[in-house]
Amino acid sequence: MVLEIILHFLNPNWRSKFCSIKPPVVDISIDVYDVVVQGGAVGDGVTDDSKAFLDVWMKACRGNSPFPVFVMPPGKNFLLNPVIFEGPCRSPKLVVQVLGNIVAPNQTSAWGNIHARHSWIVFSHIDGLTIHGPGQIDAQGHVWWNHFHALRLESCNGVKLSGMRHLNSGRNHISVHNCTDVSISGINITAPESSHNTDGIDISRSTYIRIEDSFIGTGDDCVAINGGTSFVQIINVACGPGHGISVGSLGAKGATEIVEKIHVQNCTFTGTQNGVRIKTWQGGSGFARHITFDQIKFVEVQNPIIIDQYYCNGKHNCKNETSAVEVSDVYYTRIYGTAKHHQNVIKLKCSQEVPCTNIVMNEINIQSINPLRNTTASSYNAYGMSSATTPAVKLIS
Repeated sequence: MVLEIILHFLNPNWRSKFCSIKPPVVDISIDVYDVVVQGGAVGDGVTDDSKAFLDVWMKACRGNSPFPVFVMPPGKNFLLNPVIFEGPCRSPKLVVQVLGNIVAPNQTSAWGNIHARHSWIVFSHIDGLTIHGPGQIDAQGHVWWNHFHALRLESCNGVKLSGMRHLNSGRNHISVHNCTDVSISGINITAPESSHNTDGIDISRSTYIRIEDSFIGTGDDCVAINGGTSFVQIINVACGPGHGISVGSLGAKGATEIVEKIHVQNCTFTGTQNGVRIKTWQGGSGFARHITFDQIKFVEVQNPIIIDQYYCNGKHNCKNETSAVEVSDVYYTRIYGTAKHHQNVIKLKCSQEVPCTNIVMNEINIQSINPLRNTTASSYNAYGMSSATTPAVKLIS
């Protein structure tokens, strides 16, 4: 069974490929590192299994196995205090199988001096990493909300994360920072709508990221795309509740930040505060460009489409500055559904000094849930073109 899983990760068509060869020859040396068998982890949800996990991790990561598999067996609840699984590892391919459940401590004293890192489980400087379910990661966020991230990938390349449930993070459920070539698929992320800053997936300073075939419902952004990020694909993701999919915020405290080549396609937003959003602070610099939102469905969304270059984290009377993050080349196509309200279901608030340019809107139909109300749009200092759009959007040509 383990061999079949590994072969699938290497090549999804391995079975037909090998079956066409007679006799089939498979020469892969796999070593299984079980946290219970090799590490003595208890898995009763009460005993701290952190040391057992780290001991087995060292064997898997630093050992001589060409293909190590780090296994958390099923039917167990592993209590972990904050841990860092560090690389680099000797093998170019390392698989982590989360078959059981991982739970966080429910007392703040367990975190010790971890506050400086703000993360519970960290995978750092590991290339060729696969983390696969169907297990569950429960951060027991009611204790940590607004403080600690649950799972963090830092400086990792060629990562595959799939098939797990992520519950109740203290802050971001999954953080991707300074990584390249990360694939996230088939995951389920949930937290109460009332929880604070519980982003589903938060991406920063990373490139070539793909998120697909997943459900995310939290108290904040389903996906947040931050500065230094490019070449992101988000495909077939169901979002709600939450604050939608956001580019930004960018440019806080005068920072220079760039985001480009973002593609969001075939996603559904149900009961979210926002739908597809770009948000930047006044006084920043840099750019957010080449962003596409295609085949998007809204179901009773409060603010379906937003560009906000006056973002200031909920505060009012944001001051107009002489600089701003430039927003350009944003494409909205084949977007439809319902808004919770009827006014300004499309809001484009662009900088007075650095206007939005090349905003293209086509085949958009957003209706109010109240059939007696016609929806409206508002646009300020946005240049571009629109066609077949309901409500009509007045862009500067």
